[in-house]
Amino acid sequence: MNWLNYHHLLYFWATARHGSITRACEELHLTPQTVSAQIRTLEKVIGEPLFVRAGRRLEITDTGRLVYRFADEIFSLGRELTETLRGHPTTRQVTLHVGMADALPKLIAHHVLEPALSLEPSVRIVCSVGKPDRLLADLATHELDVVISDAPVPPGLRVRAYNHLLGECTVTLLGSRSLAKRCRRGFPRSLNHTPMLLPTRDTALRHPLERWLEDNDLHPEVVGEFADSAVLKVFGQHGAGVFAVPTVVEGEVRRQYKLYKIAEIPEVKERFYAISVERKVRHPAVAAIYETARETIFA
Repeated sequence: MNWLNYHHLLYFWATARHGSITRACEELHLTPQTVSAQIRTLEKVIGEPLFVRAGRRLEITDTGRLVYRFADEIFSLGRELTETLRGHPTTRQVTLHVGMADALPKLIAHHVLEPALSLEPSVRIVCSVGKPDRLLADLATHELDVVISDAPVPPGLRVRAYNHLLGECTVTLLGSRSLAKRCRRGFPRSLNHTPMLLPTRDTALRHPLERWLEDNDLHPEVVGEFADSAVLKVFGQHGAGVFAVPTVVEGEVRRQYKLYKIAEIPEVKERFYAISVERKVRHPAVAAIYETARETIFA
């Protein structure tokens, strides 16, 4: 595609933004026939459909989502140019679309993403939380710039993406005051029959934690399994059971949830990844995240 008609792109962008040709026409002061014809012309230039019909509704395609993101940037720049020429200078802002695995500890997510907020020009983070497979599908269609996860891309998943290891750390067991006091004496044998909270089986930490328990012939009473790490911590805060957190945020978790340290487990390590569609990271905010994690957080 060597040439792009920006009027056609504008009509598509307005339709995608409103989710309706009728509403786009109201904004553009054009007839539905005109807008439909211009979008069809744009589709011919691109070589792929941007919308598909679902009954009476228009649904945007994967290609449409990609084009929409670029169009959004283009017309944002246009508005910025207009404001500047009118004597109202604006600060250029970069948007970073991040997918965050639901099992990822939220304090880890904050530490990892925080460097992006210190960049110039400023960065606006748009964060989505969900299951890794859903986030990776959104990454493949360019709805996300990066996925932060505690696990690499699964080998069988048909998504072209690259794992960038941010770092690894050991885990530490925490619990309420009474549970921690009880478990410190004679650790790790004291874990036998002790109530324990575990991440669900589809999370990266579950398997090494279970393996460590088996290797040491330990049999705690598993009273809860949680996909969301924040929910798990709340249950732990109220004395439901002991649980493991990444050692790099152990102190913060203790202070925030009023918990107590039982012991560090050097044999169990948790890894964290930034997953992108690029072999070499180019987005400035993703590059800042990667470098700070490697050099500071998990150094």
